[in-house]
Amino acid sequence: MKNILTLVIVWLFISGRFSFAQELVWEDISGGNHGISVVLVNPSDNNIIFAAGAGNLFKSEDSGKSWRSVLNLRSQKRNFNDLFIAVDSNLILAATDNGLYCSENLGNRWTRIFKGKQDLEKQCTSVISTKQAIFVGTKAGVLVSWDKGRNWHKEQGVIGNNSVINIDASSRPNPVIYLAAVNGIFKSVDNGNGWERIFVSFTRENGDNSINEDGSSSIISDVNFVKAGNNNINLVYFATAKGVYKSTDQGANWEKLHEYGLLNRNILMLCLTENSQVLGLGESGVFSFDDLQWKELSLGLEAGKLNYLALDSESNIYVAAEKGIFKTTKRNYPSIFNRSMLGDYLLNEPKINQVREAAIKYAEVSPEKITTWRKKAAKKALLPQVNVGLDRNSTDLWHWEGGSTTKEDDILRKGQDNIDWDVSLSWDFGDLIWNDAQTAIDVRSKLMVELREDILDQVNKLYFERLRIKFELDNLAIEDRNKRFDKQLKLEELTASLDSLTAGYYSQQLSLLASK
Repeated sequence: MKNILTLVIVWLFISGRFSFAQELVWEDISGGNHGISVVLVNPSDNNIIFAAGAGNLFKSEDSGKSWRSVLNLRSQKRNFNDLFIAVDSNLILAATDNGLYCSENLGNRWTRIFKGKQDLEKQCTSVISTKQAIFVGTKAGVLVSWDKGRNWHKEQGVIGNNSVINIDASSRPNPVIYLAAVNGIFKSVDNGNGWERIFVSFTRENGDNSINEDGSSSIISDVNFVKAGNNNINLVYFATAKGVYKSTDQGANWEKLHEYGLLNRNILMLCLTENSQVLGLGESGVFSFDDLQWKELSLGLEAGKLNYLALDSESNIYVAAEKGIFKTTKRNYPSIFNRSMLGDYLLNEPKINQVREAAIKYAEVSPEKITTWRKKAAKKALLPQVNVGLDRNSTDLWHWEGGSTTKEDDILRKGQDNIDWDVSLSWDFGDLIWNDAQTAIDVRSKLMVELREDILDQVNKLYFERLRIKFELDNLAIEDRNKRFDKQLKLEELTASLDSLTAGYYSQQLSLLASK
């Protein structure tokens, strides 16, 4: 029996039905430079790489074989936070804790073009440049320059003085600008003249109520990073401490990517390849998302703390880390996992997105519900308050009738009913601007978001746990009858749990798929 099982396993490996994950080959190209916080490759020439760390910005013109320092910060605050290279020019921008630096000849000569009016504004966290403007995010809001850095205009509206995490833009002649701040995700479709918040972040104070050295309060935000689509102006992603969200309509609606394969849901930053494959940098490594699951790409990478993720024009991956700069080529990572086995198990299963939608519909926690409430609340002032009054005049109902013309003088007689009524209409036009229902909706919206995330997390865990049990059941030895019963029982339990969350949708889909 053991020999037969051994032959079956060997056949599975040879036929490609089962395989272990292969480790990527990561090349150290740091040249002995450690503590790298940012890395960026020239999109027009992959041989030119910039990397920053410990107050120095380094440049390589031979794909990392040799490096030279091109900018040294001599101030007390020496951190480099972000780098940007314009695709169609030699412009490079460096966002630092000591302002924004600019080079118009690919790093050979530098000028500080923004230094801020106070300490928090001096600390630049992110920078991008379009054909129309330069956008720099600081710990005290976002500033825009339409004249190549000579004059700067601060956004005073919805973003205000909130700390900016990063900025990105879609690659179009008239790009959409996206900005992640501690209080949410924002977009601008008019080159920074106006901003709209498309996602609200729930912020909270750090538990120790501490104040940072720069004078800012320790505010914790769910938002970590925003990333615009490369070739799709409507596509945008953002990463949070609780996973990654995707929108295909410029942030009007959001869909959460499932978390199967992640060791930790906290994704720090995102990159997109040429074909819009999502890469994420997490606390525990580098991951790739392929519409089914997250797959770790950093197996075998011994780099210490990972700080930054970048791609070149060929979608090769670069990681800035505590122990240097590391690179792996694109030809290594698309096929490091064999998907045929997982595909076989998903063949007769409903799609995870369909199951999630069924759970949302059954629990009545769809985002459209809040939108409908807000629209109806806004129309409340158009409807009048109707008051109807009804009164009966009892003094005229009974009366004394007297006179000499009758034999019966002074007789109490019953007259006709005298009924008064009125109708009044009143409007409160102040409700057109604001009404109390909006406050109640805001509270319910927050509770509904939390409830929806809890339900979707539960659906994700049950769905992929069921796949794992199916795999374990198929690989049990024939003689393991007790274990087989336990696995079958667990499989039925998980199916019942999914049915309870989707009103029986899951089993219905299983039956439909099995009948095809």
